[in-house]
Amino acid sequence: MNSYCGRSFGVDIQLAEIERDSIRTLLCLEGEQLAGYAQIWNSVPPDGVGNDDAKELRRLYVAEEWHGLGLAQQLIDASISIVSGDGSKAIWLAVWENNPRAIGFYNKMGFVEVGEQAFYLGSDRQRDIIMALSLNPSCR
Repeated sequence: MNSYCGRSFGVDIQLAEIERDSIRTLLCLEGEQLAGYAQIWNSVPPDGVGNDDAKELRRLYVAEEWHGLGLAQQLIDASISIVSGDGSKAIWLAVWENNPRAIGFYNKMGFVEVGEQAFYLGSDRQRDIIMALSLNPSCR
C-alpha cells in the first residue's frame, strides 16, 4: 500500500494531474475544505466497454466525514454531464472486487459490470471489476 500511495499520490503528482490537459479534475468543496474529488481521464477503454469513444472515471473519493451526504452522487452526475457534453458515448471505471459499497453505488447509478482487469498493489495481484455506463439516452 505504501508503495502504491507513494507512486500515485502526493502534492506534486496531483498538481501534475490537475495541470494535464487530458485529465479533468472535479473538486467538491465544503467551505475551504476538500470533501471529495473525481477525475475524468482520456484513457483507452478496456475491451469489455465496447465503445472506443468512452472516458474513464478515475479516483472518485469522498472524505469519510462526508459519506452518506450525496457528494459522491453529485460528483458522478457532474462527471456524466461533462463526458456526455464532450460527445463521448460511455463512461467507465475500475473498482476493486472487494469493495461492495462502491460496486452497489455504481450499480445504483446505472453502471454495469463489463469485464475485469488486474491491479497490482505492490507485488500483490488484485482483481478490479470494469463497469460502464452507456450515455446513449435510449440505452439508459
